[in-house]
Amino acid sequence: MTPSTFARDALKPRQPKGMGRGLWLAILVHVGLLIAIAFGVSWRSREPEGVSAELWSAVPQQAAPRAVEPAPAPTPPPEPPPPKPAAAEPAPPPPRPDPQIAIEKEKLEREKQRKLEEEREREALKKKQLAEKQKQEAEALKKKQLAEQQRREAEEKKREAAEAARLAELRKRNLERMMGQAGATGDERSTGTAMQSSGPSASYAGRIKARVLPNIVFADDLPSNPTAEVEVRAGADGTILSRRLIKSSGSKEWDEAVLRAIDRTEVLPRDVDGRVPSSLVITFRPRDR
Repeated sequence: MTPSTFARDALKPRQPKGMGRGLWLAILVHVGLLIAIAFGVSWRSREPEGVSAELWSAVPQQAAPRAVEPAPAPTPPPEPPPPKPAAAEPAPPPPRPDPQIAIEKEKLEREKQRKLEEEREREALKKKQLAEKQKQEAEALKKKQLAEQQRREAEEKKREAAEAARLAELRKRNLERMMGQAGATGDERSTGTAMQSSGPSASYAGRIKARVLPNIVFADDLPSNPTAEVEVRAGADGTILSRRLIKSSGSKEWDEAVLRAIDRTEVLPRDVDGRVPSSLVITFRPRDR
């Protein structure tokens, strides 16, 4: 017998004879239900404990009422048929184009084309101006180069003229010395042109080469033995004041090596008479070393 059945039986009307006892039983049954419900709610928070209960009913029981079948629902009336769709109205004809709009559109197209043509003309003008500017710059550069070349040629001619004037002066002095040979003091075998001997001795060239040649640094082996002639100007004490290549050997390296060696020498030796010529020309050959 379940608790619900017991409660239902306890709540049924009893005979007046046992009414007090039935009331107490009903109260006990309700208290038991409340306790069962409390245990049923708290089953998640703690382990269920074993409970034993003995239920009994001291009153007669009655059967439950018989189930009554529900009456059938009335059949709904049929739905009315859907209304027929109304006939579609014919589409309105497309609007006719406005002639004024076509005119305005054509005018805009012409204006756009005109602007494009103007832009092309401006680009062509810019290219033409740029080409003209480049041409002018090229002509100016060519003129500048031509002027520089002419200046160099003029300086070269000026140097040649100065050299020619120097040689002419030298020839003039030689002629003047030749004119005074009648009063010369040299011996019969002398080949000089001065009134008295003042040039270097025959061995002086060898003494100069002996001083300069050790200062030449040249490692190349030339197939020939070219000659480089250098004019050297010195002070009274033999200090070299200047040197100038008057005849190239044809080998730039040998010429520069000779000039550097003269610079290293710095002082020329004195001649047998104790003097140093103010100007003399010295020849140098690679195989003389």
